[in-house]
Amino acid sequence: MHRLLFIVLTFSLLARAADDPVVASAFDHFYNLEHTEALADFYKAEKAHPDDADIRNNIAQTLLYREMFRNGALESELVSGNNSFLRRPKMNPTKEVQNQFDSAIKSAFAISQAKLAKNPNDTDSIYAMAVTYGLRSNYNFLVTKAWKTALSDATDARKLAAKVVELDPNNYDARLILGVNQYVVGSLPWTWRAIGFLAGFRGDRAEGIRTLESVAHKGKKNRVDAEVLLCALYRREERAKDAIPLLDDLLRRYPRDYLLLFEKAQMYSALGDKKNALGAIDQLAELKKKNLPGFADIPWEKIYYEQGNIQFWYNDLDQALANLQKVTAAPKELDLNTGVLAYMRQGQIYDLKNNHGMATKAYEQAIAFAPEAEAAKESQKYIHDPYRRKS
Repeated sequence: MHRLLFIVLTFSLLARAADDPVVASAFDHFYNLEHTEALADFYKAEKAHPDDADIRNNIAQTLLYREMFRNGALESELVSGNNSFLRRPKMNPTKEVQNQFDSAIKSAFAISQAKLAKNPNDTDSIYAMAVTYGLRSNYNFLVTKAWKTALSDATDARKLAAKVVELDPNNYDARLILGVNQYVVGSLPWTWRAIGFLAGFRGDRAEGIRTLESVAHKGKKNRVDAEVLLCALYRREERAKDAIPLLDDLLRRYPRDYLLLFEKAQMYSALGDKKNALGAIDQLAELKKKNLPGFADIPWEKIYYEQGNIQFWYNDLDQALANLQKVTAAPKELDLNTGVLAYMRQGQIYDLKNNHGMATKAYEQAIAFAPEAEAAKESQKYIHDPYRRKS
């Protein structure tokens, strides 16, 4: 399964519903990672707008994002780093969450279908249905691991979004789904492109990025989502410099989203700017020390890992090892992603210090911590073939 097939999963497909202060509050909470608060507002809005499919889509998306956030899944490393999300175990939401998601999806479809029965060219309803298909695709992939079913739904979402643009060429918001599909399919190996759902659709990575850039500049409702997507794709395309202004804009809009600061640090690191990379992490640490909203609950282990990871790449091995050992001092408190990578990095540092005995112990801890993770499989390789820097 190609790691980029469902890159769309890590980003929002939210459509803005009716002009309502409660909905505006919900979006502010959502983009600041306050998913429970966002969900409460969306449920209030649902009662006020019983015939609005967008709000049902918003509910479904927020439920899914809350689960992803709890699983440490809302990071661009999903598409550009060691921990491909496609190789994670599937998420296991509670039965209550599954029922809430299914109910929102069913209701969204019913509302859109009823409106389209009266007016088949209602572009708002066509796009709302495209989003609903996209959300069900996400759920099929993340929760049930039904990849082909998910791909079928993603294809239906693309076709509906294309119909919106055909009916209204000035609708740049609908191009968000089209841009994602262009990039993803253009990144797939030919064997996946041969699947029936994709017959005749080749995809184009460069065109996908250009499409998303047009949404970021000209879109009315999906500009934020386009910027988030572009940050991740720029990183994957080794265009970190282009991502920095977008991250600054997103941080201005959503200052409580601490993942944006982590992302900014990683972008500066990719640019070879060690000072600003560590500076972004230092800024985040200071905000945590002050117990500011959005930052008080960040695990220190996550901060130590990011510091150690940057120091690792800049060959500050002693400092990196000290920070990474802080991360694994209380392993029961760690999420799978942070823990397995911290152990693997320790092993790599020991290998660079020519101490393969200690390196092997760290790799074994990585494997035991999260056996199914890609970093665990990478660690297994280093046990027999010690890690070395690529020249």
